[in-house]
Amino acid sequence: MQFANRLECLKANVFADMDRAKARAILAGRDAIDLSLGSADLAAETHVTEAIAQSLHDPKTHGYLLFHGTQNFRQAAARWYEQKFGIAVDPQTEVLPLIGSQEGTAHLPLAILNPGDFALLLDPGYPSHAGGVYLASGQIYPMPLLAENNFLPVLADIPAPVLAQARMMVLSYPHNPTTAIAPLSFFREAVAFCQQHDLVLVHDFPYVDLVFEDLGSREQRAGSSNFRIPNSPLAPSILQADPEKSVSIEFFTLSKSYNMGGFRVGYAIGNSQLIAALRQVKAAVDFNQYRGILNGAIAALSGDQTGVQRMVETFRQRRDRFASALHRIGWQVSIPQATMYIWAKLPAPWDRDSVSFCTQLVEATGVAVSPGAGFGKSGEGYVRFALVQSPDVLETAVDRIAQFWKD
Repeated sequence: MQFANRLECLKANVFADMDRAKARAILAGRDAIDLSLGSADLAAETHVTEAIAQSLHDPKTHGYLLFHGTQNFRQAAARWYEQKFGIAVDPQTEVLPLIGSQEGTAHLPLAILNPGDFALLLDPGYPSHAGGVYLASGQIYPMPLLAENNFLPVLADIPAPVLAQARMMVLSYPHNPTTAIAPLSFFREAVAFCQQHDLVLVHDFPYVDLVFEDLGSREQRAGSSNFRIPNSPLAPSILQADPEKSVSIEFFTLSKSYNMGGFRVGYAIGNSQLIAALRQVKAAVDFNQYRGILNGAIAALSGDQTGVQRMVETFRQRRDRFASALHRIGWQVSIPQATMYIWAKLPAPWDRDSVSFCTQLVEATGVAVSPGAGFGKSGEGYVRFALVQSPDVLETAVDRIAQFWKD
């Protein structure tokens, strides 16, 4: 049986590789502590699950849900964005519901790229960004993210021949896996760059709320004294740098802020032409989620937001306990400004082979983490810890790592 050549590019997957290593450890009788996948262990708020539960008893929610039936959700998403960032959004033409933001970032290249066109992607970066480009038969130009540049790409380093064939740039801040935050000044630079070179600017924004305010002020993060929108998050939106939505589209998910990862609900906001193009691709692939899930999402976006604050505080406490434990065993890691991760530089001799470190660690101790190389060439020499366990379990994981080094 013959398969399409594009599948060759999809064989390597950091999560699938670690899943196999975890399975081997469990078969060997190890007690697994899984810190490899960014799937929060927290529950969705009660008012969210109640909205979904109530929908189950309404037979009108049991049929197919087409675009026009998502109007209430699109209006809630537009209001949420306007309240958070102070930029008006048209829910009819500038919002598109998605089955998780990953659906959008993976499908958008099909609407933008012709075979052979370049996409400019962060390196390291989230694997599905590359997967979408490969499915569209595009080429990838990796933009290295280095600690000395605060894990921001240097746009001036992109070669002119690549730019001549490039059609899109994908950014994502707060960044997975490095945890870096991009200031608004960088977003303005990126918008001007994409306008100059006729590029679509894509911003994947799952960690919009998962930022720790104890590490700096809003003004410092934004890089601008004008960034003073009441109750706005510390991480800016790309549309604040492109309020006319001239080249930009931004992807949101309820997976992180509202602990709704398993419900698979997200949305895109941005340039109306890009929204329409993505909607065309989506219409050929699927309809929408069950209406009850969107009712729960409306409750999340429109209801009490104290659950978001509790979620952020939970991960702040985990960050502090885990980083302190690593420091105690001599692994000096940077304290992350955002996200649910620790991006840790490996000590010698592991700093040249993160995959071997992670594989041997899980098989010897049951502690599963993600190798930096799985996120791109520039991720080699690092590992990513997902803070998706209780503080006590996180400290147990560090104890096992210490024993692994000793042995």
